[in-house]
Amino acid sequence: MGSTERRGLRPSFDHLTRAERYRQGKLLRRKVPRSSHASWEPPRDRPDPVALLEKTNASRVRSLLPIRYGRMALSPYGFLRGSAVVMAQDLATTAQTGLRAQLGGDAHLSNFGIFGTPERNEVFDLNDFDETLPGPWEWDVKRLATSLVVAARRFGLGRALGRRAALRAVRSYREAMNSYASQPYLDIWYSHLDPARVSPLMGRPARRVVARYAQRALGRTALHAFVRLVHRQGGSYRVRDQPPLIVHYPNAEEESLSHRLFERYLTTLPEERRMLLERYRVVDVAQKVVGVGSVGTRCSILLLAGDTDTDDPLLLQVKQSLPSALEPHAGASAYPNHGERVVVGQHLIQEASDIFLGWGSVRGEDFYVRQLRDWKYFPDPRAMGPKELFGHGELCGAALARAHARTGDPARLSGYLGTKSTFDQAVAAFADAYSDQTQRDYVELLSAIKKGRLEARPDV
Repeated sequence: MGSTERRGLRPSFDHLTRAERYRQGKLLRRKVPRSSHASWEPPRDRPDPVALLEKTNASRVRSLLPIRYGRMALSPYGFLRGSAVVMAQDLATTAQTGLRAQLGGDAHLSNFGIFGTPERNEVFDLNDFDETLPGPWEWDVKRLATSLVVAARRFGLGRALGRRAALRAVRSYREAMNSYASQPYLDIWYSHLDPARVSPLMGRPARRVVARYAQRALGRTALHAFVRLVHRQGGSYRVRDQPPLIVHYPNAEEESLSHRLFERYLTTLPEERRMLLERYRVVDVAQKVVGVGSVGTRCSILLLAGDTDTDDPLLLQVKQSLPSALEPHAGASAYPNHGERVVVGQHLIQEASDIFLGWGSVRGEDFYVRQLRDWKYFPDPRAMGPKELFGHGELCGAALARAHARTGDPARLSGYLGTKSTFDQAVAAFADAYSDQTQRDYVELLSAIKKGRLEARPDV
């Protein structure tokens, strides 16, 4: 498919019965055997992974690139997190059924966690939609499974245990999809992964893990972020400089652009939320470094104040949106603004998105805006033992199935997956093999740093 072709997500249900669509999915096994998902052999003409990373730097802040490469150089898991563009290139060469869903696009295990809904309930769901795009559903599943194997190898649990974790995550995905295939569409849309009442599809490790996550998420409020990121200065509050990760812009032009972007962003919000935000005013702006793969994109913290600077604060994050790493292989976005692509994708996938989620553009660059840290908790793989990794993987698999069932055809997907472990075993084998590829690519990155081709700051 040409990179200029735009493909939205409009699955054709053809007014067929659920049983007929299930049968169509089952028939796909003849064309694309489920066992075919196990194979990974790098093509002879596989692009240089370091060169692929370098191509993504054109629109990034060059002074921040050493931090990006430094974080990726810390471990193969750090490399995997920061190299969605590399894995997207490779996934495009693997088996595909032709069924599509709205992809998270970067579904590694650290992009799942606990969130607070606008109704102040907790839910386990995906996060980080910078790469979201309609595409082959298999890609998300394989990236999740691979991340479990790579994390297990990196943090001392071993590849055999990582493969078992991948197997359990894919099984959780398949079993959840089989359940969604028999549900009415509205039930699928409103389905809820409640940390307090985890679905009986989950194993005991997942139930224990999510209960712990839920408690920790309650302490990650907007007030918690405010205390860490803001301090009082000259009678008002200002964002706290924490160089090089958080710094004020050196010139007034960048700050002025943030104000202009905020005004344009307001126009993308529903009327009632725009009216709420118009009661606030921007009192400070600072640049912020975020994530691993996102390092180098333009990202700012906006500190807003309501009636006074002291008792009604609000923190928003403005993040630059670049083209999805999936676009060269899944088709270009249907949205001219990549911030809108991210926002629409997030609304499609997540059970309940941030009420302040919106987008805008300034100086020819696209951005999206969201509230900064409110009831969010993302577990650290370094602190996971075997039970925690198994439980987290099961939860991720179920959340991913829910996302794909909302935006794809669960009956056809379920028909293809079936009730046996054939697909689970195949993807676990792929994840094991691709973890070796990640290790080789990581060594290439270290070599490029050692030779001076790339500059890295692993200390940040």
